[in-house]
Amino acid sequence: MRIDYAIRHPITLEAQFEVEGFTVLLGASGEGKSLLLRAIAGLVAARGEPFGGMAAQDRAVGYLPQGYALFPHLNAWQNVAFALKGPQRRDQAMSLLERVHMADFAERFPATLSGGQQQRVALARALARKPQLLLLDEPTSALDPVTRDDVIAELITEVHDFGIPALAVSHDPHLAAVADRLVLMHGRRIIQIGTSETVYGNPTSGAAARLLGYRNVHRGYVEGTTSAPRLAWPDGGVSFPIDDQAVIGTYVDWMIDPAAICLIDAHDALPNAIPASVEVRHVDRRITQLGLRCGQGRLWVAIPDGMQVPKSPAVHLPPRAIRCWAHDPSRHPSETPLLPGEKLPIR
Repeated sequence: MRIDYAIRHPITLEAQFEVEGFTVLLGASGEGKSLLLRAIAGLVAARGEPFGGMAAQDRAVGYLPQGYALFPHLNAWQNVAFALKGPQRRDQAMSLLERVHMADFAERFPATLSGGQQQRVALARALARKPQLLLLDEPTSALDPVTRDDVIAELITEVHDFGIPALAVSHDPHLAAVADRLVLMHGRRIIQIGTSETVYGNPTSGAAARLLGYRNVHRGYVEGTTSAPRLAWPDGGVSFPIDDQAVIGTYVDWMIDPAAICLIDAHDALPNAIPASVEVRHVDRRITQLGLRCGQGRLWVAIPDGMQVPKSPAVHLPPRAIRCWAHDPSRHPSETPLLPGEKLPIR
């Protein structure tokens, strides 16, 4: 299903992309993702297709708002039946609850259900409208990290079983990683579209890499000569050689994989070594990463199990491991660009 919408108030936003299977629109908070869903559902004034010009109640849309918005005074089957009409409302509601594996909880009230169970009841209620499109607003926001992956897997399975295209908006890279189709939004515009494998494997900008949860994405400036380019990193207060064919004299976003960084002893005095200090140690499923302070910047470094961290640590960045993109003028909000002619703090 093709989404083509233009919003002018309260923000200006345009979006065009295809929804196929379970599609995730990934973007930071404040981009207008939830506003776009409400526009498609007919709850916000906008121009676009599908459903353009139709009243909200006439749109074939199943909408799961953030937090699910279940009626607290109605039990599970009554919440689902709220969207139904006729004497068979309870039987129809029970059939839908059965399909999302919640029939045994039909008499339970929302306050007694877990986040994942509430989500399934809300999904059944949305499906009761017999929609042509499902809209999910931040479906992982009410889930705890321990159960999130299992609930996401169940949700996607149920969406596929019903055979209805679904558009989920989120800022959660974990949800984006399991999408059939992934759409990235930055600066209130679409910056990349593709399968999750394609997009994760080849982010086309620093902004895309940040959205996808990549670490070590920074801003820099390319200096030196075409035959010997160097990357100036203002936050780190250093410069180092690169192999990337970036344009000399331009600002770039650059990235390096934590596993590609070499952790060394500062006393080894290797060329282009960057002094560092350990700020934090992060262990996740037997993978250890160190957050190292380098000047005013931070680098994450993956280290092998059992490796002893030097008392005076430093890092070496292999030139071939550094990837650069032309700097995005709609950069990440936390970044402050250097002014033209401003001197880079390079030692």
